Amino acid sequence: MKRFLLFSLAVFLFTGCEVSSSEEGDKIVSGVNLSEVFAEPTQSELNAVLADWATRDPRAEGVTLEVEQSLTVGAGVPATLRIFGHEVDGVTHYGAVIAPDNLAPGSTPVLVYSHGGDSGVSVDGEVLLLLGLFPDLASQFIIVVPSFRDEPLFYNGSQWRSEGPASPWDRDVDDTFALIDVAREAVPAADVNRIAVLGFSRGAGVGMLMDVRSNAVKGVVDFFGPTDFFGPFVQEVTSEILEGSPRELPGLDYLSSEWVLPYQAGEVSLEDIRVELVRRSPALFADRIERLQIHHGTADVVVPVSQAEAMIEAMQNAGHTSASFESFLYAGGGHNPFTLEGSFTRASAFLESMLLVQ
Repeated sequence: MKRFLLFSLAVFLFTGCEVSSSEEGDKIVSGVNLSEVFAEPTQSELNAVLADWATRDPRAEGVTLEVEQSLTVGAGVPATLRIFGHEVDGVTHYGAVIAPDNLAPGSTPVLVYSHGGDSGVSVDGEVLLLLGLFPDLASQFIIVVPSFRDEPLFYNGSQWRSEGPASPWDRDVDDTFALIDVAREAVPAADVNRIAVLGFSRGAGVGMLMDVRSNAVKGVVDFFGPTDFFGPFVQEVTSEILEGSPRELPGLDYLSSEWVLPYQAGEVSLEDIRVELVRRSPALFADRIERLQIHHGTADVVVPVSQAEAMIEAMQNAGHTSASFESFLYAGGGHNPFTLEGSFTRASAFLESMLLVQ
């Protein structure tokens, strides 16, 4: 839990940068026309990303069982923790699966814990302690805990590092679906056609993109996740990258080294960098999301509340009603779920409703 709170409580300072305008009024930063980069996505760009996703079928291969251990969840319910290794897209990936014992085959939905930050995930640190806040859920779901590429998974003093290269938000989704594939084979009780996601920060963005990409995802709880990579927040951090003063934000090193700076150097095309922003923006695909609950603090200085507001607007424009969408903005709340009063109770009720989905 200590590591979980550290990433949740991290504070980042804004650093200004010099900008100029072209004769047409475009915003130019260090020679890069940000008005072109962040122009509203076209339908053809959205279709290109959807077509790419349609070609992906992240299956797990070469599965290995690294750890198998008995434990209790919820109100003393016996369960088994397993840590698996497997191959996905040619790289080795690690994740954990926690399943109550003695369940009927295909009877139990899957709950993905999708972590924040880019320092990996601790099963006995954050996951088991967090599940203690949701005792009923821990005994009624198969819990799936992915690490992401180029990150470690920690348990009981040991660690297993998933291979890279990192691909925040995008291939994170593939890694998670591959681990669910492992759970399908290893835990007969898992109903992989009923998946819920509890996501924090980066992991919340992953959860929303999972819902966009798969009809098996029936609900996502989003704690202060990024939703729109074309909005003012990402434009600000991109300006800072171009001026040589980037923030320390999860996923930002990847975007900087793989896309922003290469685009500035003329090594990446405008088309390519825009597609990368599209594929990380669940707000652009709100019509494909089944059920979503948002929690975001108005004083969040890591992922600003404007990201939640963009998603709220997108969900409303897509025709979602209270039956499929809830949002809660917490006055003065920060990038820490413990500052969002009542959020755990609301999230638990939302996830429990998943148990009625067939």
